[in-house]
Amino acid sequence: METCYINSPLGVTKIEGDVDGIMSISVLNSNEKLTDIIPELLQDCVYQLNEYFEGKRQTFSLKLNPQGTNFQQKVWNALQTIPYGTTTTYLKLSQQLGDVKAIRAVANANGKNPLWIVIPCHRVIGSDGSLTGYAGGLHRKQWLLEHESPYKQQTLF
Repeated sequence: METCYINSPLGVTKIEGDVDGIMSISVLNSNEKLTDIIPELLQDCVYQLNEYFEGKRQTFSLKLNPQGTNFQQKVWNALQTIPYGTTTTYLKLSQQLGDVKAIRAVANANGKNPLWIVIPCHRVIGSDGSLTGYAGGLHRKQWLLEHESPYKQQTLF
């Protein structure tokens, strides 16, 4: 397993992966030492994340290998169908997966998403439009949604 720590606009980001793919991307609430030399297996992931933060990338083309239950994998696959710059709700996601009663299980699987940003769990909001639950913190979820929004806030000065 290869690991690296990079800087992002939202904090230090930890990336883990091996020859089978990227297994984990997470933002940390601590100040880990940044990686001086990015392992070759993780270089494309770092490059694509940097492009995303620069506003130059809307989709990712990485070999992914998230570890989870069959249900979690099903939810994570559904999350990848949410287009850049749009949102959906937990209710709509559970309907899409065929069981409206599974809304809590869908939300739980969403919260266990190991691939921050690449599997866009930040694009799922409450039915009332609220920014509900986000493992990385609601301030990061808001930043990501604003970053992807086609309607940029203009400054008067």
